[in-house]
Amino acid sequence: MYLATVILAVVSSFFSWSCAGKDKQLGAAITNRDSTSVITTRGVDMYISENGVVRYHVIAEEWKIFDQMKPPFYSMEKGVLLEIVDTLMQVESTLKADTAYFMNEQELWHLRHNVHAENIEKEEFDTQELFINNRLKKMYSDSLINIKQDKQIIIGRGFESNTSMTQYTIRKTEGVFPVTESK
Repeated sequence: MYLATVILAVVSSFFSWSCAGKDKQLGAAITNRDSTSVITTRGVDMYISENGVVRYHVIAEEWKIFDQMKPPFYSMEKGVLLEIVDTLMQVESTLKADTAYFMNEQELWHLRHNVHAENIEKEEFDTQELFINNRLKKMYSDSLINIKQDKQIIIGRGFESNTSMTQYTIRKTEGVFPVTESK
């Protein structure tokens, strides 16, 4: 019995000594929390409001909050579905992207890679990068954009729109337009 107690005491002190050293090493490795997320959430399905009015429905596989970064931001690097809704919760536009960031201080969404959007008129917008500025209530991009309408496809480099994507301007345009011959 005495021998078992001594062995248990030696083993316990060995484990507490080895764990204490590792805790110090781990704590020393993360001294600046500005490069790590404060929260990582998986399976996100939430609504975001502006001035007390719901404006966004967000679905993301993973949502990270970097509150100590300069400037602070949210990160959705495993894909996002973003619905912009009106005051009656009717969907004005739908956006999907492989990656999205939201800059808190600027109130700016940055969607990247395989950005696909659709407005209430069923027009489809495809680009590799799109910004949504909440303060200015507009969307914009300097990237190549394809807009598929009912009977035509418009291609341009550069785009600006309202958040419902119903009033937009395309820069450096090209397109495929139907032509009817007159007799």
